[in-house]
Amino acid sequence: MTWVEGAAGSPYGVHNLPYGVFRHDGRAPRIGVRIGDFVLDLDGAEAADLILAGGALRRPVLNDFMALGPAQWGAVRARIVELLVGEEHRAEVQPLLVPLAEVELVLPFEVGDYVDFYSSEHHAANVGQIFRPGQPPLLPNWKHLPIGYHGRAGTVVVSGTSVVRPCGQRSTPDGPVFGPSQRLDIEAEVGFVVGVPSALGDRVPVGDFAKYVFGVVLVNDWSARDIQAWEYQPLGPFLGKSFATSVSPWVTPLAALADAWVAAPDQDPVVLDYLRDVPHVGLDLRLAVEWNGTRVSEPPFATMYWTPAQQLSHLTVNGASLRTGDLFASGTVSGPDRGQVGSFLELTWGGTEPVAVGDDPARSFLADGDTVTITATAPGPDGTTVALGEVTGTIQPARP
Repeated sequence: MTWVEGAAGSPYGVHNLPYGVFRHDGRAPRIGVRIGDFVLDLDGAEAADLILAGGALRRPVLNDFMALGPAQWGAVRARIVELLVGEEHRAEVQPLLVPLAEVELVLPFEVGDYVDFYSSEHHAANVGQIFRPGQPPLLPNWKHLPIGYHGRAGTVVVSGTSVVRPCGQRSTPDGPVFGPSQRLDIEAEVGFVVGVPSALGDRVPVGDFAKYVFGVVLVNDWSARDIQAWEYQPLGPFLGKSFATSVSPWVTPLAALADAWVAAPDQDPVVLDYLRDVPHVGLDLRLAVEWNGTRVSEPPFATMYWTPAQQLSHLTVNGASLRTGDLFASGTVSGPDRGQVGSFLELTWGGTEPVAVGDDPARSFLADGDTVTITATAPGPDGTTVALGEVTGTIQPARP
């Protein structure tokens, strides 16, 4: 039981302890860990020799700490728990607690490369039916390998950053036109942050996921569906995706999700050897999507066909190297029911079946001024709940 006020029953208790980077009192960004409604200043804790991490916690981003690997991650986590539970440490640690309401959260890690997968069978089938009516919803390769694309790392932004409506080409009956996207959408996803790098030419075995991945963030892969539909054949997503990808400000360490692993869906046909993960497990993460304060969907991550371990293995099977800070996202999380989808494309079936949002009875795609917030929880130890930091963004008008 922690001595931190209000943290004992919180989904951000000592069983969670996500990492982030914050600004406070006009000082430079510092690494912290969330405990209840406070941020423990880890820069200050290491400066006071309360935690030993070779100076990695005194950096303005998490990358140096993430690169240290699982043994150091575990040792630091154990020490943080000790400091927050042991009453004998209270006098030294309490001055390092900053009220969450007083801080500005910034992007917690320097993004290396960004890869986005397409790992929900329900989402892929829905999109196939919407974009390719009358054809098989899944393409022939979909159940043989995790489909993905390389995105733009430089436009990954932290939760709370406004998203400017993108402009681009879109198809009309009279030919292509240029202008602001008219079908701006979201994609509710889960992202995995790489800590330990790998050498160029090496493959990361499917069983080594936890040796390389530091933690989890929530992701909103904003998508301009009209730009995407015109450009994506034959090479896939490009400008319809690259204008902004939002991530939560808290990185939940894998250790906090130890009780959230569950059996993943059966895979048929049997996958190739390099993709066989034993045990075949995914994460029981329960997402929620709010559109202007109205909850419109609750996507279940446990239904994802391709697991995070399989995604990482496939990402490196050709010898592509990992860098500290690499981010790979799951792709849109969608369940079998309309109320479980992770995009408004699916929720409104391509805009043909509008939904009620607040006082507006007929909404399909995003309007300027709309705000979308994605949250998630997972089961923790002894019946506790682990909350993943929310990711939110508001749409601003296109620029001239």
